[in-house]
Amino acid sequence: MPEPAERVTLVGAGLVGSLLAIFLARRGFRVRLFERLPDMRQTAIAAGRSINLAISERGLTALRQVGLDDEAKWHAIPMRGRVLHPVAGELGFQAYGKDDSQCIHSISRGWLNQMLMTAAEATGRVEILFEQRLVRVDWADQKAAFESGSPGKAASDAQRVEPFSILIGADGGGSAVRGGMVKLPGYELSEELLEHGYKELLLPAGPSGGFQLEKHALHIWPRGSHMLIALPNEDGSFTCTLFLPFRGAVSFEALHGPAEVAAFFEREFPDARKLLPDLEEQFFGNPTGFMGTVKVSPWDVPGKAVLVGDAAHAIVPFFGQGMNCGFEDCLWLDRLLERHPLAVAFESFGRLRKVHSDAIADMAVENFVEMRDRTADAHFLLEKQIEKILLNAFPGEFLSRYTMVSFSLAPYRFAYQVGELASGIIAELSRGLAKAEDVDLAKAGRLIRERLVPFLKENGHGSRA
Repeated sequence: MPEPAERVTLVGAGLVGSLLAIFLARRGFRVRLFERLPDMRQTAIAAGRSINLAISERGLTALRQVGLDDEAKWHAIPMRGRVLHPVAGELGFQAYGKDDSQCIHSISRGWLNQMLMTAAEATGRVEILFEQRLVRVDWADQKAAFESGSPGKAASDAQRVEPFSILIGADGGGSAVRGGMVKLPGYELSEELLEHGYKELLLPAGPSGGFQLEKHALHIWPRGSHMLIALPNEDGSFTCTLFLPFRGAVSFEALHGPAEVAAFFEREFPDARKLLPDLEEQFFGNPTGFMGTVKVSPWDVPGKAVLVGDAAHAIVPFFGQGMNCGFEDCLWLDRLLERHPLAVAFESFGRLRKVHSDAIADMAVENFVEMRDRTADAHFLLEKQIEKILLNAFPGEFLSRYTMVSFSLAPYRFAYQVGELASGIIAELSRGLAKAEDVDLAKAGRLIRERLVPFLKENGHGSRA
């Protein structure tokens, strides 16, 4: 445990920073938390961030450790699978897990962030300073300089210089702490932007406040090079997100006027278009966002600083794991701090955790292709049906990548490797098959016990995963 007076300077009061502040306070640290935006509990903020997120087992487990999981689930909507919207014809459904008990939850980013800020302050050990933008880190003298003022407003001439003994960067994909670290020798940084951007649109609740789409599902309109998704909100509305290339024949660039936007939606997403009465106003009034993957190494400045969450490993949003991975960071770092001095904990955290953050970053990009291209493919749907049959027929022996990532705490790298083996088994079983019900379970059992079970045992995982 730290000395009672030991102070942490934490940058970024978003979801991960606010939760980490709670963990640190429970360990006895005093936390000064700097946030560049105004207090969202007092001021409406349009920061270009998604309105709602999918929280799954990793995120809920982290919240459970600080006693906040029940409150979060009270404000969340279970999503049991994907509803697929073709251009014409009947809707399809893909369950996420082996049964309805395995689901992910749609939750408001803003509500969750505000709840975590308030809980952090309630510890009595966390002070949050808003409208403070980190502009410089002096590693030799261990001082951080902040400018006051909201984004878009003139900054104060005076800078606040904050001495620190421990600096933690939880300041997101554009991390200023990371920017200061990578100027030091020995650091490697890669940033890969997708050629696709995104734009959020709000599909309103029905006239009586009801949901106009199936409430307990994530809705997808897969169209090959692009797609639309929708997640439910507590008030009966849905947050829709359009993912589209920036340039090309079908792109944001091509939608340069209201007529083009209306025609595009009527052609590509006709059922959604009927439920978006102010589509054109929203489309041109809402920002277009960028998506990318950030990888950096190492994650720490020995004995002085460490990165967590998106600051260390920003990923694209197509596995619903950005927040969940960041919350799991808090768990891992907390457990290391229980056993090790700070310098050892910081170095161990980055060294042990990076291989798993790299794995989920790669899986997120792969899942983008799956959601956009394959969810409407007949053979892919057959394979997903076979996967569900195997999950129920061989509990503890057959595991899928999605269930391990979303419904367990199995390390991401391990889930990636298991997913490769499971996919190979399903591909072999599905060859020449017309119906999932005709899958050869005897052959399936043999393949699972030859390929998957030994790998699980070798890595110390069985039904626990």
